[in-house]
Amino acid sequence: MTIRDLDIGFIGGGNMAQAIIGGLLRAGQPATALAVAEPDAARRSQLARLTTGMKVGTANAAVAATASVLVLAVKPQVMPAVLADLAGQRRAPGQLVLSVAAGVPIATLAGALGADTPIVRIMPNQPALVGAGMSVLVAGAAATASHRALALELAQTTGRALWLEDESLMDAVTAVSGSGPAYFYLLMELMEDGAIRLGLPPDIARTLVRQTALGAARSAADESQHLAGLRAAVTSPGGTTAAALAVMEQAGLGDTVRRALAAARDRGAELGRGAR
Repeated sequence: MTIRDLDIGFIGGGNMAQAIIGGLLRAGQPATALAVAEPDAARRSQLARLTTGMKVGTANAAVAATASVLVLAVKPQVMPAVLADLAGQRRAPGQLVLSVAAGVPIATLAGALGADTPIVRIMPNQPALVGAGMSVLVAGAAATASHRALALELAQTTGRALWLEDESLMDAVTAVSGSGPAYFYLLMELMEDGAIRLGLPPDIARTLVRQTALGAARSAADESQHLAGLRAAVTSPGGTTAAALAVMEQAGLGDTVRRALAAARDRGAELGRGAR
């Protein structure tokens, strides 16, 4: 059995749900096998434009009653209300529950949905919208090898995916890959601004920065290459790159990045405590 053989329901129809839906459709999932419960009318209209045949409504219970795989695609602050709504409701027999909510532990989900419910947490990221995401999964005790295979197949429709065995590290994952795209966007934004201040026309600055970022990412995608080695290959002693890197090091960039990651990790843990 593959994911394409199953009905998949989504509670929440925001960006991450839409990224997963897009990945499923690209992988050949029939739109008629998809259903979404979303309270916001504007977002429901957006979902309806994604494809023809997908069921879009407002009732969580209706989606949960028929979905073989139920994806909880809501923010952690909303999760308590969603779990309260689903608790005691009729759900499809043997339903696999996937949660993309940062910080919300499997124990909280199982406490509301039942200890025998197969649950997998997934931490995707925003590039999933273009099929270049990074998802990390961790499974609850009730999830079998078959459940894990289905969850991995779904996650891989949006990019790369890997398993984590220690759930306590999921907040660190959120800090690195979940929030990580924003860090790169900020650096690119600052480089564009700096390029314009150096006198480059905005359109040229934009192209230079984005293509440079894309090229660097493609070079770094070869994991046999050490990042320090790639950096050293661009850095001639006494040259322009060395001058720029010296300024960054003197400004404490490394410590700033480490503190930023720790802040994101701690905020994820805080959000999880609020959802219990």
